[in-house]
Amino acid sequence: MNENKSLFSNLRWIFEVSERFARVDRKGRSAVTSILATLGICFGVMTLVVVMSVMNGFQMSFIDSIVEISSYHIRVSDIEESSQEAFNAFCRDNKKIKCAVEFYDAQTLMTGARGREQSAVIRAIDPDAAIKDEGFMDEAFIVDGRFDLSQEDSIILGSVLARKLDVFPGDTVNLFVLSGGSDVNLFSEDRIFKVTGIFKSGYGEINSGYAFINIRDGEKYFGESAKKITGLKIKNYSNEVGTVAAINNAFPSVKVSSWREYNKAFFGALRIEKNMLLLLVAMIFVVVGINIYNGMRRLVFERKSEIAILSALGGKNSEIMSIFIMRGFVTGVIGAFSGLVLGLLISVNTEFVFNAASKILYYFQYAFTALVSPENVNFVQENSSYNVYANIPARVFFPEIFFITIFGILSPLSASWAASRNVLKMTVAEVLHYE
Repeated sequence: MNENKSLFSNLRWIFEVSERFARVDRKGRSAVTSILATLGICFGVMTLVVVMSVMNGFQMSFIDSIVEISSYHIRVSDIEESSQEAFNAFCRDNKKIKCAVEFYDAQTLMTGARGREQSAVIRAIDPDAAIKDEGFMDEAFIVDGRFDLSQEDSIILGSVLARKLDVFPGDTVNLFVLSGGSDVNLFSEDRIFKVTGIFKSGYGEINSGYAFINIRDGEKYFGESAKKITGLKIKNYSNEVGTVAAINNAFPSVKVSSWREYNKAFFGALRIEKNMLLLLVAMIFVVVGINIYNGMRRLVFERKSEIAILSALGGKNSEIMSIFIMRGFVTGVIGAFSGLVLGLLISVNTEFVFNAASKILYYFQYAFTALVSPENVNFVQENSSYNVYANIPARVFFPEIFFITIFGILSPLSASWAASRNVLKMTVAEVLHYE
């Protein structure tokens, strides 16, 4: 109890002396350094939070579309017919698996009614299973027509693919060239499909290269040797390792692959892009840390008389160091949490912030052009890129926010610790000798 009381008393004494130094320095150079350091930490944390949230939203729109529409969370193939019922029962009984969808894939060159041609991936799915897949329906947003594959030879196209073919719901397309088994006619003019809907996702490659048909039509046109794949959706696709291991243990003969293996190079490029951006923006803390280090060294030199007096009164070097370290800690806490609040406010209101920034920049350019070159004022327009940024849904991930905040606190704390080590090199006699 006495030890806890003594520790509390020491911390209270250190904090009060540090606050006393801060009050005395409010009108000096140290005060300016402290304010600038706090603002640097604040804007550094705010910038990192906003940049990472927008980058997460930008990248996750791609990743979600790929894992929900294209790759599924887990792909299982090479399931023997004798094991199909057992596998279906396994999927129903496993609480981590939300749904299982069987499908076929094939490559095609399709032509529109107006003669345009475009290559695409044709996926044959069970329409009932697809509708029950909430993730699929959320990402494959129908922009024209409806998601209806109940009729024979009906097809749903990606938005960019439909635009390139110049077709709309009600028009027809022909799967003129179709990959498949040896029993599939490569070229044919008889595979006519009616467009019932047009979808759009967050990933342009899917919009420009994917189409969906009924699985019964896939079995009819893809041939008997077409490879059936089962796509699984699990409750937490970022933790798919356990489910993959369970499937391998229960069915050793099947081939199982997770979404991480699908477009691995693309996901790796996104990760590198995000890490490099994080590294570049984090340089703000390095600059702020150097400024705090220089400012704290000057403060230690300016307070050498007070340091000598505290040492003469029995203050330990470690306690005197803690006075200056406390200032760095307070600077980091105030700056980091202020930046965190501002960053979160901007992140959850990105649409308003970017639209407001676009308007402000537009009016500034308009006013400047009107003063300098009035004849060109009609050519001033808003920057359309801000609208793109405004439509990106920012995503905040707690682990990233936590580490950014901790790094914002540790940066001034470590700089203050490094600068205050000069206290250990000073003696009472040395200080008083120059007074």
